[in-house]
Amino acid sequence: MSKAFTKETDHEDDDDDVMPSMPTGVKNYITPQGYARLRSELMQLIDDERPRMVETVHWAASNGDRSENGDYLYGKKRLREIDRRIRFLTKRLEKAEVADPSVHYGGDQVFFGATVTYANEAGDEKTITILGVDEVDNLQGQVSWIAPISRALLRSRVGDVVQLQTPGGVEEIEVIEVNYPQPQ
Repeated sequence: MSKAFTKETDHEDDDDDVMPSMPTGVKNYITPQGYARLRSELMQLIDDERPRMVETVHWAASNGDRSENGDYLYGKKRLREIDRRIRFLTKRLEKAEVADPSVHYGGDQVFFGATVTYANEAGDEKTITILGVDEVDNLQGQVSWIAPISRALLRSRVGDVVQLQTPGGVEEIEVIEVNYPQPQ
């Protein structure tokens, strides 16, 4: 089939990245460790993975008929995915505002980077760490600083009771403990 009848662009599905989008006008806070991880991923893509994939596509293209060449087709698709991820990471790192939570070490007020233990009205305790949008892992008890639970807890202190708006209505939660990483 002629290329004239196939859809192949470099900007296909630009917004389909797995990371959440940032609300307009909101800073992209991130810890130094999260920034380093994203930068490391970007450098690995630029320095290792992309050149290796370009080499593979070049080799596959030299084999002749590209329309039925699986290595070529897969390589071009993977190259577009890598380029999309590079663009995404570059934009996020440009907008990132690095905030070191260890400056609050020993404090009892909740700020970005805090690990907070809180109890709901039933007395069930839960511990979360408030991090940047690009570095959270829900399975590790990490939540974004723009999440409703984080918004409710920010600026509160140990012993404070705050109101959390949930789909089931307003729930009161009490801040039990606040911890920050030690300065390095």
